[in-house]
Order: sequence, then C-alpha cells, then structure tokens
Amino acid sequence: MDLHSVRPSSAVYLDEQFETLPLPDVRALQDGLWTRQWDYIRSMSAFYRSKLAKWIDHEVTLDSLAELPFTEKDELRVSQENASPYGDYAACGEASVSRLHKTSGTTGSPLVLGNSARDSQWVARAGARSMWAAGLRPTDRVVHCLNYCMWTGGFTDHTILEAAGATVIPFGVGNTRLLIDSILRLGINAISCTPSYPGLIEQVLRELDGVGPRDLKLTLGLFGGEAGLDNPDLRASMEEKWGFKVRNANFGLSEILSILGGQTDWTNDLLFHASDVVFAEVIDPATLQRLPIIEGTVGELVCTHLRKECQPLVRYRTRDVVTVTGTDPGPDGRTAWRFRVTGRTDDMFNVRGVNVFPSAVRVAVESLPHLSSGMFRIMLKGDGPYDRIAMTVEAAEGVSAGRWPDAAAEIEAAIRTRVGSTAIVTMVPFEHFPRTEGKTRWIERMPK
Repeated sequence: MDLHSVRPSSAVYLDEQFETLPLPDVRALQDGLWTRQWDYIRSMSAFYRSKLAKWIDHEVTLDSLAELPFTEKDELRVSQENASPYGDYAACGEASVSRLHKTSGTTGSPLVLGNSARDSQWVARAGARSMWAAGLRPTDRVVHCLNYCMWTGGFTDHTILEAAGATVIPFGVGNTRLLIDSILRLGINAISCTPSYPGLIEQVLRELDGVGPRDLKLTLGLFGGEAGLDNPDLRASMEEKWGFKVRNANFGLSEILSILGGQTDWTNDLLFHASDVVFAEVIDPATLQRLPIIEGTVGELVCTHLRKECQPLVRYRTRDVVTVTGTDPGPDGRTAWRFRVTGRTDDMFNVRGVNVFPSAVRVAVESLPHLSSGMFRIMLKGDGPYDRIAMTVEAAEGVSAGRWPDAAAEIEAAIRTRVGSTAIVTMVPFEHFPRTEGKTRWIERMPK
C-alpha cells in the first residue's frame, strides 16, 4: 500500500479510522506492531543484540518493555563513530536506505539519520494528521521556511505538508525580503517556520513603508522547532499582530519522528498523533520508573519505534519533560492523549533547590509584551547550582532607557511568581538580540 494514497475521510479528519480509534484499541494495535518490531530488531540490529543480550532470546511485551534499559543519544553518537555513517543500530542494508538527514546538533555533535522509503511514508502520514488537525487544508498555499540543508525539518516536513494535501512553496531560510515579496505575489496564506522567525520578518517589514504583518494576509501559522507556543499569551500576541491562527503543529524529534504531535483549534495542548508509529512512555526523571499516562502525570517522554526499518530505537530518552493533560476523547472525536511540554531535562538548571526550565522563564517574560519583546538570554556561570537567575532581557519597542529599572523589576516579579526563583534582570535595547530563521538559544553557559 502506498501510504501517500491516504485521502481525507472528512472535513474534520485526515485519517478518521485511526484518529477516532478508542485507546484500548490503539493499545491492541500497538501490541501487534511491537511483536513484529521486536522480532525485527533482535534479528537485524547488532547494537540491540549486544545491548539487550539478556532479553534478546525472550519475548518482550510493551508491559515488560519497562524492564529494558534506556537508549541514550550519546550511545548513538558512539555507535556512529564506530560504524559510520549509520551506526550499528541500523537494521537495514544500504539498498533499503532512501534518504539521509542530520540532526541540528543543538545538544551535541549531529547524528546521521537514515530512512527507508516506508519509514519516510509513515513520517509523512503521522505528521500530516498533525497539520490537518492544526487547520491546514488542500486549498491552502503554505510557504515552508525551515532549513533544507540536511535538517529533518526542511525536506521531511515539506513532504508532511504535501501529505496533508496543501500546495507547498519550498522557500527554506534566508532572503527574508524575497519571502515577503513571494507571499504577496503568490497569494500564500500559510507559513511553516520556527516561532522566532516572524520576529525577523517584522524586522524587515519595518524597512518597508506602509507594509505591516497583517498586510501579508496570512491566515495560518504552523510552528515548531522551539518551545513556548503552549503559552497562550505568546499565541495571543502573535495572532493580534499577524492576524493568523497560531498553531504548534510540529512537536517531534528527528531521531524518532519529525512530528509526533500538535495543537488543534479546541485546545492549547498537544495531541499525540503518532501512536500507531511510536510507543510512548512517561518516566520519573529521578527514579526512572514508568508512570501511568493519565491526566496530571509529569515526567520525561520516552519513545520506542513500532514500525521503523532503518534505525529503530527502543526506549529512547527524549529529555522532553511533559505534563499529561487528558486522555478522554476531545469534542471533535479525536482520541489522541494530550500533553504539554514543560521543558528539557538537559536545559534544566537548579536555583536554590528549585529546578528551572528556560521555557518557564520565557512564559513569564512573554506575559509582559508592553515591557519586553520576549527576547532574552539566561547567563549561567559554571555548572551550578545557582543563587539566582542572571539574565539579559530585551526591551519592547518604544520602551525608553528611563523606564528600564521599573521594567526590570516587574519582569523579576513575574519570574518569581511563575518560576519560584529570584531573577536579576539587565535590560537592553529593542532589537539588541539578532532574530533568527532557526532555533533561538535562550541560555549562554560560561566558565566559572
């Protein structure tokens, strides 16, 4: 079956049969998929035959999967150093590899990512559900502004947008003035990019007389690659300025699946759209024990492939900390469980016994758009723990230097309320920090 042949089954769903499947039936489907996947992994993956030697001759169910050790990103890096380029966790031959990507390298040296043709089709199918739920339709023209230079978010997400049926303009990054001209000339009504990129577009628009964000007539913004869009203040600010619907349609990670989940119109939370491709666990980051996926659970997301051919992973630690916000069907009938991303365990730092995530600091700063543009840097000296959060915050447009002391005090109070830690804020002028087409780094680490 050509997985790209899936056509919308209604105005609401791209894949109604799966998207409305009751969770017990989803689990039954996963059990069957995992039985085949486990047989495949223990037959074809040298990495897991060694790593899981104690279990390799036994049947492992999704329940007993919790007894297996985790897979860490550093293990994959070592594997690829020793067996370049794919690593010995690759489970298919060269002839079956149809596409190569690299990770962005945000958390270390990049990984080489391989996909078989069928892997790529499932990535597109699962991701397209997210785009459809976010509001993308075949009548839309969407300009895709993520990096095509080997990064998964570029070409792979392009195929996801096409799988949702939309007309895709493959723009990539760079030449923002040409992007503005293209949006106006081609009648583009949707944009796919990082949440930071509209800030760069605004910067260029200010150089054009009489042209503002709303003049581009975009109606839908599909964002990913950065945290923060579960903050309703940020979404409301962007929607007011641009006049488009703001959707975090693109939560995922390259090693597992380009898009695992996204927002829809009735909730601020993310829906996990990929349960027939990935088995998700939530673990306690301290005890490493599996937690139930029920409303209120907070823990680290761990993922296991159910269909992956090229580089299947078992119990991969994503380092994303999530809060499960619901498992009941939504008002549109979708049965996907819902969650919010709190932060990343590898970004977390400790201030006087309080674990702090940059994403939580960002929510506090962005709650005061009359004082700050939302751009900031947290300055961390040494490995911590720290006495306070030292940070530089960019003033909002029109906030004069004379108002900075009061602005800093109000931002410090918002951070203290939101995070529970003391911040020392230094204000800098509007547009002090460069706007970027890609991911924004919120932390600067310095030697002690």
